[in-house]
Amino acid sequence: MARRRFQNGYLFLRGGKNRSVWVAQYRVDEVDHEGNVRRILRKEVLGSTQELKTRRLAQRELAKRLERINSFSYRPGRTATLTQFVESWRENVLVLRKPSSAKAAESHLRVYLIPRLGKLKLEELTQETIQQLVSILARKLAPHTLLNVLGTLSGILKSAKAYGYTCADCSQDALVLPAARITHAVRFFSAGEVSRILSSATEEPYRTMFAVAALTGLRAGEVCGLSVDSVDLERKTLTVTQSAWYGRLQAPKSKSAVRTVPIADILCDVLRAYLREWKPNPSRLLFATRTGKPHSANKVVQRKLWPILDGLKIPRAGFHAFRHAASTLLIDLGASPATVQAQLGHSDPRITLSAYSHTVDKSQREAVERLAQILIPNDAKAVDTSKWVQ
Repeated sequence: MARRRFQNGYLFLRGGKNRSVWVAQYRVDEVDHEGNVRRILRKEVLGSTQELKTRRLAQRELAKRLERINSFSYRPGRTATLTQFVESWRENVLVLRKPSSAKAAESHLRVYLIPRLGKLKLEELTQETIQQLVSILARKLAPHTLLNVLGTLSGILKSAKAYGYTCADCSQDALVLPAARITHAVRFFSAGEVSRILSSATEEPYRTMFAVAALTGLRAGEVCGLSVDSVDLERKTLTVTQSAWYGRLQAPKSKSAVRTVPIADILCDVLRAYLREWKPNPSRLLFATRTGKPHSANKVVQRKLWPILDGLKIPRAGFHAFRHAASTLLIDLGASPATVQAQLGHSDPRITLSAYSHTVDKSQREAVERLAQILIPNDAKAVDTSKWVQ
């Protein structure tokens, strides 16, 4: 829709003698979230009388603002409050995200974004407004959580811009973020603790799950989402193509998480023995519940891993402690950062030193073999592997 008529706008002063500002008044066409076109009166502060000392200078500034509106190519701008736009964003964008990502985004919207910004129009979400939100949330949230909330807001505003709405930039580069806090060291199992855990785990499929987690460094969701088709005992590899989240299958965490990793000979023996007793299920999951669904990692930890840890007097930890143990020991054994990155499926550019490849190189295979020797030594006094291989 072209402009209805040429306009010069209206200019007036507001404020006291020493604090006067030039205010512009003009009309714009807007399309609301329901698609209706409305012509509204807009008022905008152009600057103070110290910045724009004369009316002529203020008129020049106003002319710049009206140039787009008076153009023959002018089209109405779209407008909606954040709450209104989020409804559309949920239906068209959020439903396409992984269940874990969608749940996190809904939490960010419900707790932080809608209560503070929901009534504002998208065009009112200026850089200053978003920075104010950052300063408020920084007092309550850990830096990592704050970045996740901003990531959700950034995704919403990016979609809004693509649909023709006017809004500010919410990228991290455009904001001043709080300095990282010093946090406690990440909990991970030592080599001795892993050996004791694997020796004490007798119930299947949990002892095989723990062995896979310890000897490969896979994420908890990746272990729970493994398929029997991902196990190649001839090539001695596992291929990660999906992940499990609260009993639901979804895509892996990132593109780098889709990978093929080598497995040690002892783990091949463990998996070979486990597959002999494996019961088919509709999704062909390597580790499935009695109903044929993926295990929930948190339930496995609470119901199976923690009782073992309590019995061994080892401080409680989750699947991630196996992953950290594997990464730490691989580095200690001389594996290169690139090799560890490929094994663990990291996507962080500070860790990723080379392009991801599905091929398994010699150094990576040697590294996991050395890891297996540390965690499950050949000495029968350390671990009785006869429990695993029947």
